[in-house]
Amino acid sequence: MKRVAILISGGGSNMQALAESMSGDHPARPVLVMANSETAGGLEKARAMGIPTAAVDHRPYKGDRAAFEAALQDKLEAAAPDILCLAGFMRVLTEGFVSRWQGRMLNIHPSLLPKYRGLDTHARALAAGDSEHGCTVHEVTPALDDGPILGQARVPVTPGDTPEDLAARVLEQEHRLYPAVLARFAAGDRRPVMFP
Repeated sequence: MKRVAILISGGGSNMQALAESMSGDHPARPVLVMANSETAGGLEKARAMGIPTAAVDHRPYKGDRAAFEAALQDKLEAAAPDILCLAGFMRVLTEGFVSRWQGRMLNIHPSLLPKYRGLDTHARALAAGDSEHGCTVHEVTPALDDGPILGQARVPVTPGDTPEDLAARVLEQEHRLYPAVLARFAAGDRRPVMFP
């Protein structure tokens, strides 16, 4: 059984989808939900699900990412996860941290990578006139929103869509895709999961 730690920054809807999926014959279980703020809403959700939580506030470490990441690493080592899932964790991680978890850290990104790395993906897809948009789960590498693609889900862009409309449709697919990829990855299968 693989041990999974989930890093969040906000409400934790993807964390909740992942945690709820890890039951029955799933090859993994959640052992820690950690946030970069004590007030992240997802921490309370995790506690309600009986998952241990931790927080390392990034603000006191302003300008010292290495010290922030060392504090993260201490909490992670105590939980001894096999897999690290970034689920809306809004901090850019350094090469040193990423390399320590290389091949064991997943992220979900709200675009069809390699399109639209970074922020404001929904507005950028609309501005480009794209006919479809979606989300991607990938292995984390030192390059931002890069790394081997482990799954993608697509949604149509419809006339009159706002970035908020598109974000809501993509989020529904994120909640389907991330658990499906994690189940496959935890079983040792890195073939991509593709949803139409």
